[in-house]
Amino acid sequence: GLSEQEAARRLARVGPNQLTPPRPASPLTIFLDQLRSIVVLLLIAAVVISLLLGDRLEAAAIGVVLVINTALGFVTELRARRAMEALLQWEVARATVVRAGRPQVIDARVLVPGDVIDVRAGQRMAADGRVLESHDLRTDEAALTGESLPVSKRADPLLDADTALADRLTMIYKGTPVAAGMARAVVTATGAATELGRIGALVATVKEERTPLERRLDALGRRLVWLSLGVGGLVAALGFLQGASLGLVIQTGIALAVAAVPEGLPAVATIALAVGLRRMARRHALVRRGCRPSRRSDRPRSSVRTRRGR
Repeated sequence: GLSEQEAARRLARVGPNQLTPPRPASPLTIFLDQLRSIVVLLLIAAVVISLLLGDRLEAAAIGVVLVINTALGFVTELRARRAMEALLQWEVARATVVRAGRPQVIDARVLVPGDVIDVRAGQRMAADGRVLESHDLRTDEAALTGESLPVSKRADPLLDADTALADRLTMIYKGTPVAAGMARAVVTATGAATELGRIGALVATVKEERTPLERRLDALGRRLVWLSLGVGGLVAALGFLQGASLGLVIQTGIALAVAAVPEGLPAVATIALAVGLRRMARRHALVRRGCRPSRRSDRPRSSVRTRRGR
């Protein structure tokens, strides 16, 4: 193992062995994001207009759809974001390390590359490492690779540098639990340089870009706005030319414009995407973005892949 002096020098050079999770989105921000779609805004306008016209039944029906859509979208995205944040908080408090020729239990944050650590069943890896010796070691790497079964690790295989993550049988990774056995390994990466840290870095740098479904729904919403206004204006103009009263003409035009709004569209899109999200979760995929039509992706981003599907 390293000497205390060498470990201190490396710690000063590479920094502590800890992850810096991105700033979590507040529940209020997630809730407001549900209301930014043009289609949703159109439905809100329809509720207001229906109330002004005294049609409380119509307003209530559209309002129920809005509440269901917003609640479903809010809960789904909140769970998805919290799951990703929990992944980035898989810190190990203590680790058994060999320094100056003797094993000792230290704060896992002061581990450095080159340290020799001992791990056993029931523990979680404190850093990435190369197995030096093992005794029936198996680790659970589902969070990184999607592999549902524990993976056997051993020291003897020689692997190519471009070997896929799921096939690196000589490597152990920060945050993954030891399902069985014991081993001694040399630390190869700590903190943000670990595979788990790279996931955190990718999550932090992902831009909230507009997805194809989002663009299509917004385009549909804009068309519906002009179509509703056009139909309402045309009917109002025809009624006025036929001698109808101005109040009746305006009321009829507004009623037709409200009736043209597809109040079921946001809920249908949200429910359909929620079903897709649940199916991905059953395949052990961790989805960062959920499934509301206004801000979610119709091709949700996943941070893991199964070994069969890579």
